[in-house]
Amino acid sequence: MQNRDDNNNNNFFNKNPLITFAIFSIVIILLFKTLIGENSPNEASVVGNKRAKQISYSELKSLIETKGVNKVDIGQSYIKAYSTDNATLYTTRIVPSDSKLTEELDKQGIEYNGFSETNWFTEMFGWLFPFLIIIAIWMFFAGRMQKSMGSGILGMGGSKKMINSEKPKTKFDDVAGVEEAKEEVQEIVDFLKYPARYVEIGAKIPKGVLLVGSPGTGKTLLAKAVAGEADVPFFSVTGSSFIEMFVGVGAARVRDLFEQAKKDAPSIIFIDEIDAIGKSRSAGANMGGNDEREQTLNQLLAEMDGFGTDTPIIILAATNRPEILDQALLRPGRFDRQVLVDKPDYEGRIKILKVHVKGVKMDSDVDLAEVARLTAGLAGADLANIVNEGALLAGRKNQKTVTQKDLYEAVERALAGLAKKSRRINPKEKKIVAYHESGHALMAETTVGAKKVSKVSIVPRGLAALGYTLNTPEENKFMMQRHELWAEVDVLLGGRAAEQVFIGEISTGAGNDLERATDIIKSMVQTYGMSDVAGLMVLEKSRHSFLSGGYGQSSREYSNKMAENMDEFIKTSLQERYNGVVERLELYRDAVEEVVKLLYKKENITGEEVRDIIINFEKENNLVSKVNIVVDDIEEELKADAKMVEEADKENNKHNKEGRDEK
Repeated sequence: MQNRDDNNNNNFFNKNPLITFAIFSIVIILLFKTLIGENSPNEASVVGNKRAKQISYSELKSLIETKGVNKVDIGQSYIKAYSTDNATLYTTRIVPSDSKLTEELDKQGIEYNGFSETNWFTEMFGWLFPFLIIIAIWMFFAGRMQKSMGSGILGMGGSKKMINSEKPKTKFDDVAGVEEAKEEVQEIVDFLKYPARYVEIGAKIPKGVLLVGSPGTGKTLLAKAVAGEADVPFFSVTGSSFIEMFVGVGAARVRDLFEQAKKDAPSIIFIDEIDAIGKSRSAGANMGGNDEREQTLNQLLAEMDGFGTDTPIIILAATNRPEILDQALLRPGRFDRQVLVDKPDYEGRIKILKVHVKGVKMDSDVDLAEVARLTAGLAGADLANIVNEGALLAGRKNQKTVTQKDLYEAVERALAGLAKKSRRINPKEKKIVAYHESGHALMAETTVGAKKVSKVSIVPRGLAALGYTLNTPEENKFMMQRHELWAEVDVLLGGRAAEQVFIGEISTGAGNDLERATDIIKSMVQTYGMSDVAGLMVLEKSRHSFLSGGYGQSSREYSNKMAENMDEFIKTSLQERYNGVVERLELYRDAVEEVVKLLYKKENITGEEVRDIIINFEKENNLVSKVNIVVDDIEEELKADAKMVEEADKENNKHNKEGRDEK
């Protein structure tokens, strides 16, 4: 017990150098005061073999007048006077205002001298004091650097304070919606649990696994689940933590990280946002970078080659920008497997919502399947935020449970922004917004290939939207057909056309709609080969960006004549589509008026209410066959594709089940 207390005390002083320095300074000052005590006027002190007696200044004057002293030493702050028999030393504080003391001494014929009150120690301390100040400042900054940069010289180079070492409790059951990704990393768990099984058979487990996916899809959670299932230490660190202002610190931290992982093997190293240090070193790709990042990357590459295939250490890394990573990282033997952690599909969203509602009190009317249908294209983090927003809304209303209405409002917040109920618009603008949004809704419901309407609102939301039409796809879409692109253009033009048809004048509210419609047609010409202007030619080579899900920088590679033809095609196409939209709205004039009346009354209407108005109007006017024209070939093709996908899913599930049974 005593040894442990001593160790704790030693650790305390080692971790608090400033406290140690303060205690050391106090001891030095006390020693200093003790050594210079002979020069202080203290009644109990002894100077040499003479006893020092402290007296008042007036008593000293009386002794001088009666010649009770035969010698006086005058210092800067006090006086020493020796008795006539030299047996007693009198000391007293000097009075600066008394300038006649020396005259009195001359008058009485008493010898007097001056003396210095300092000694060798005080002089030495005066020389050393500036150095002590410098040492104190150095220790202060050294302590700050050690806290922020880890261990090592001046706190640089270590990674003990930089990384998180733990044994996560997360399991695969806590990760939903990414079933394919879980299957890909399952063999890593088996290798960490039973490494001998793979070594004996001669199999080489991947050294590194790169988790690729959009933000919020659960890459970090999946990495923790791997460590939790394998029950091994989990060393997590972000890529930016390796980079410091000092050259060589990042490489030292990489070495330290791998040394710790090897000591605790089997273990997992997880590097989040690895693109911070793993950017490509090819010509022109590292402009504005520094040598520190490149040295850190080189050290990481060397460390990944530094342990054999039988070493039970797995490196997991996550990024949402795989296109910028250095090819040396992605070659076999390093990150030789890439696992896509994609946004969840409909079934996956239901599973994710079930995970996040476990600790939330839900009302009996909550339908998670309906919430999942409205949130197509959202990631797991978005779904978690929607559940939390719903709970916050319920708590604000002092409810005991979260209702379906709360979740609907949370979905709207996530997709369209916060409702600005305090932003009151005048009746004229409200009328324009109502017709504008009704035009969007009408075109979405009567155009083949368009996304159906979930909600129409004339309540301002977000930064600038005075109203919105919420369109949600039936499912995640990874590609679009030509008729679907034209349908999206028609829906975008519906708002502008409605203003012209029903109000007789256009406004600035359709600016963003026109911009998006123009971009769609331009992409159809330049990139997708969906026009006669360029045929199958690709006019712009684009660099795909995984993060944005679209295309990044592009370069123009066509003539001015081609540009003129393309501009003319875009202009003509927009006008033709716009004319068709105007005709459609003229045909459905009464239906649009009904939607506008309902919007004025309720301010928010559902997609079902819009569809009921349109269906009733079509029945009354026998317009179904005229408007909902579905090309038979397209319909049959879509049905065949759906059936093929369903059969492939069944076969894949059967194969996976057989594989699990064999294990």
